[in-house]
Amino acid sequence: MPDRVRTKAASSKSAAGSLSPLASAGFGYPQARHLLWRAGFGGTPAQIQKLVDWGPEKSVDYLLEPDRVSYSDDSATKFDRDIMRPPSEEERLAYQRARKSQDEDEVAKFRLERQRRERDDRVQIAEMQKWWLKRMIETPRPLEEKMTLFWHGHFATNYRTIENSYHMFAQNAMFRRHALGNFGEMLFALIRDPAMLAYLDNNDSRKGKANENLAREIMELFALGVGHYTEADIKEGARALTGYTFKDDAFQFVQGNHDGGAKEILNRRGNFDGDDFVRIILEQRACAAFITRKLYSFFVSDVPSGERVAGDDIAPEQRAVLKELASEFLASKYGLKPVLRKLFLSDHFYSPRFTADQIKSPVQLVVGAVRSLNVPVRDLAILNDALDLMGQNIFLPPSVKGWEGGRSWINTSTLFVRQNILAFLIAGKKPQGYDATADTQKYDPKKLLTDLGSQSGVVQHPADVADYLLRLTLGHAPESAKAQLVAFLNAGGTSVSDDRLVGTLLLITAMPEYQLC
Repeated sequence: MPDRVRTKAASSKSAAGSLSPLASAGFGYPQARHLLWRAGFGGTPAQIQKLVDWGPEKSVDYLLEPDRVSYSDDSATKFDRDIMRPPSEEERLAYQRARKSQDEDEVAKFRLERQRRERDDRVQIAEMQKWWLKRMIETPRPLEEKMTLFWHGHFATNYRTIENSYHMFAQNAMFRRHALGNFGEMLFALIRDPAMLAYLDNNDSRKGKANENLAREIMELFALGVGHYTEADIKEGARALTGYTFKDDAFQFVQGNHDGGAKEILNRRGNFDGDDFVRIILEQRACAAFITRKLYSFFVSDVPSGERVAGDDIAPEQRAVLKELASEFLASKYGLKPVLRKLFLSDHFYSPRFTADQIKSPVQLVVGAVRSLNVPVRDLAILNDALDLMGQNIFLPPSVKGWEGGRSWINTSTLFVRQNILAFLIAGKKPQGYDATADTQKYDPKKLLTDLGSQSGVVQHPADVADYLLRLTLGHAPESAKAQLVAFLNAGGTSVSDDRLVGTLLLITAMPEYQLC
């Protein structure tokens, strides 16, 4: 990793600020930009200025209340829910007859039909990837989509395991419904989610043969964290979840497969079912601490997810903030908005300690570049391929643990792809030549400078242009970088041409600092 692509956390000994509210006078361009990058996917100069004009409270409330902003797409009817439907009774009986009569030709027809459906489903999941990426780019409700991405990484489910694209789509919609709602309600929805039930094999869990996967991951990765349960708790939780399955696209509780006997889970005893299991989980104070740590790591700065952390792993100020956030989470009965509102309005969130400190995920990099620079989308398939090469293939997280994130996003290979995809978005340039969209989707970089403009239009002074673009893209304007850009702009003559602006943006996005937000 280049030396300059490092988080300031590595050198800072303590965190600054607290959860006391940020003064309105302290909410300027840098703070508004920071909020849009962390609670969304970045913003244009005009959007940043709009938040500055609104002030912190109105800005945060706008992000936290997505229902106030109308937005819809045709996704509900766009995707086919029946590609991987179960066979009808007639089809099932016909297949059994063919098997029984050893009619190999007829059996082969069923096999070929299954293979056709699987191919069609793989095509559909690729279309869903493009649809979600497009939604993240276009949405006027960025925090809702950012939280949907967060829950996708937290409750990670991989399409390749379940091989049902519509179930992945339905899970994505469920994450969006609960994105800024109540964590407890989402956990109840999760144990009824066909994609999760299939991914962790709970659809085959029955009395006497309880599968432990779902109970284990809820305790270890989804709600409590290591050290707050025992193996016995997992086994008993798995018994409680027996009979929780699905039929076609709908949850189904099969009473005959449920273990209705007495169970002991986290020192509670009773004839528990899956809902009781979730309630017991939510009663644990460790649950609030675990989830608020995950949220803090996602929005502010990476901290260990376990509660029992010794030494200097977490600064005292951060420990105090985490404790206060967990208390707020419990007081709101697992409501997400009160916690995020307190965080986004706090002095702590805007501390220089945390600005330009977080390595952008591949999704944040691509979506953020489009949203903040107003570059053309050009080709969603190419963007999705780049996300895969950079290590974040949406709908296909690497494991139930989701993406590791942080420094794992950056290595020699991924940094090369990161720079190439930014060159593609800005200039239409591919590693081998230019894309056809470079001519059909011309990029007008001067729109970024309109806020600098005078009565005659766009400011032309190279020093002003360099300073402005650096503050927009990096959050600050290092003197060495500014001098480099001014020299480049001056070399183009007396006026700042579109080509020089494009070149300037290519130089900035190639800087290691651009990998941070």
